[in-house]
Amino acid sequence: MSPIPRAEAPRDGRGVETRTRGNGTWGAAPEGGHTQDGEWDTRWLERLMNIAFIALLAGSLLRYLIKHPDSPWLPWVIGLSAALALLQLVGHRLTSRYRHADLVRLGLIVGCWTVIVLLAPSFAWCAVPLIYTGLRSLPTRAAVAMVAVLCALVMIAEWRLRDGVDPNLFLVPPAVAVLATAVFIHMRRQADRLQALIDESVRTRRELAATERREGTLAERERLSMEIHDTLAQSLSSQQMLLQAADRTWVSDPEAARGHVRTAESIAERSLAEARRFVHDLAPADLAAGGGLAQALRALAERESSDSLRVRFHLEGTPERLPDRVQSALLRIAQGALANVREHAGATAAALTLSHLDDQVVLDIADDGSGFVPGGAVPGVRGHGLAAMRARVRQLGGTLTIESTPAEGTVVSAAIPWERT
Repeated sequence: MSPIPRAEAPRDGRGVETRTRGNGTWGAAPEGGHTQDGEWDTRWLERLMNIAFIALLAGSLLRYLIKHPDSPWLPWVIGLSAALALLQLVGHRLTSRYRHADLVRLGLIVGCWTVIVLLAPSFAWCAVPLIYTGLRSLPTRAAVAMVAVLCALVMIAEWRLRDGVDPNLFLVPPAVAVLATAVFIHMRRQADRLQALIDESVRTRRELAATERREGTLAERERLSMEIHDTLAQSLSSQQMLLQAADRTWVSDPEAARGHVRTAESIAERSLAEARRFVHDLAPADLAAGGGLAQALRALAERESSDSLRVRFHLEGTPERLPDRVQSALLRIAQGALANVREHAGATAAALTLSHLDDQVVLDIADDGSGFVPGGAVPGVRGHGLAAMRARVRQLGGTLTIESTPAEGTVVSAAIPWERT
């Protein structure tokens, strides 16, 4: 439940408007400053109590004027009535710039009412709206004490107005006060519990959002690391190997050395295009040409072929337009696998096979190299090429299978499910 907005209403660390009473902060408005139904209900109840107080005050004053037109206390009664009306209607505006203004205003209202009740007992029932104001503004114990005092003054005032002894005089005011106090305290505690649940929900939502942002950041970092590993890092590694080969054969076989340099230059040119595309939208440069995955794999096979390693591409099934994420992932896997073949396998031939099946697409990268024992340490292998391949396939709901036997070569198979549209 939110309080009536005030010019000086403080805000918490979230920018949420709050209002403080004697026993804590209550009535937090929703984030963003939007008015909710709870705030509207509070304002409506506040106005209703003001109307009730002014109506009771005016009725009591009119009765006093009719019954006691010649009373010497008449100027005091009129003046105190005007003061009470002023404090009730605009007092919060007059004292809004001061600390504890509500408590000062409540004290002045109760003081004026006590004096006017002692002068004119007919003003006793103006205490009903005051009970609400006290319960709303004071801590529970202080509010209960104030209600007890108001109830006692009402009983005294009613006793002065009665000619005889009336048992209801000692039963009705306490019963009304107890009932009103109990209902209000129960509602306030319910509102506090509800507000605590709302605050906890807001905190949980923010923690969840922060966790999702952190996970998204980590996932993006992992994706970028795989992109760099499968493109720039592999390309630089290939260039390094070619330049080292050229350096070794520069004197003995100049023509072969120049061939290595030309190949390294071609790889460098392609790497530059990859880097520019990487900066632009992180999409593989081979796919940006628009020829599809098959064309990109065919171009990759031609580019990776050399005198020492012959790479061929095979297409099985009817080519289908695959999602961009699937095409990018399979091309990166092919690049990483061929880089491993060139650097570690010692192979003379490799084959890329793209198979379009009914419910999945499968990419096989096979070589006739030295092979290794799956699950064991791979001699000479550094980095996280295989782990990056598995991560790419896993993100798309697929599987990565590695079949290898020492001295008999290796087959890396990536299978990714997809649905025709």
